[in-house]
Amino acid sequence: MGNIFVIGSASVDLVVKSHRQPAKGETILGESFFMTTGGKGSNQAVSASRLGVDVYMVGAVGDDTFGEMILNNFKENHVNIDNVETVTHQSSGTAHITLADNDNSIIVVPGANFKITIEQVEVVLSKLEQSDIVVIQNEIPVQVTEYIINRTHELGITTIYNPAPFVQIDTSLLNKVSYFTPNETEVRELFGEDFESVIKQYPKQMIVTLGAQGAVYYDGELKRVPGLKAEVVDTTGAGDTFNGAFAVALSEGKDIDTALQFANKAASISVGGLGAQGGMPYRKDMA
Repeated sequence: MGNIFVIGSASVDLVVKSHRQPAKGETILGESFFMTTGGKGSNQAVSASRLGVDVYMVGAVGDDTFGEMILNNFKENHVNIDNVETVTHQSSGTAHITLADNDNSIIVVPGANFKITIEQVEVVLSKLEQSDIVVIQNEIPVQVTEYIINRTHELGITTIYNPAPFVQIDTSLLNKVSYFTPNETEVRELFGEDFESVIKQYPKQMIVTLGAQGAVYYDGELKRVPGLKAEVVDTTGAGDTFNGAFAVALSEGKDIDTALQFANKAASISVGGLGAQGGMPYRKDMA
């Protein structure tokens, strides 16, 4: 079993729950507010760590109260933070989330997450073993993401790229990652087409997440791995839970079908709790 290195964002989520989304220019009364840790990188790292593997976070936080909150959360979830840098005179990343109608809308302010550098990640990448797995997303500078993809391909390291939130990237780089995991919307943003039109170009590599419907990939034929029914409290972080769990299953040598079943189960459990990390399962919950 290898280690999992998550290179990405770590933020604080400011969450408002409301009976509906406000219209443009409208003010409505919310039902509740809470604050918790998030960021796609942080979420995926915590998801993987709770499922029982060694996880190393690579990222940056601000020199502020939110930064302390983020680092303490990593410690509580047994995520290694030796490679998380504290940036002075810079706020930590934040995500401003509205929950309504069993869905969510999110505005992300990157803050210190955009201070991650190629030099910082190279220190980590140069020390990786062949059994390690790197997980990346799109909440850090795109030039750093592109560097990671090129470098891990050169090193022969398994890489999972979750292209979310959408950022325009050279699609030729997708051939260099081991797996990439867009949802249906991100496929259309990346390629200008629905996934059925492009998935055959990336056999056993492009995994399209379909929320409650599970996931689909191509292996000579279109293969669907069904999702599991769940009582939905909050969908925030379900995709991140999926990616963290998928990385764990691969690190344990599971085949792609079994890994996706494991990831779907983790994601279905996660929507039962509030906040991106609130419902993320521990290994004991996966029995």
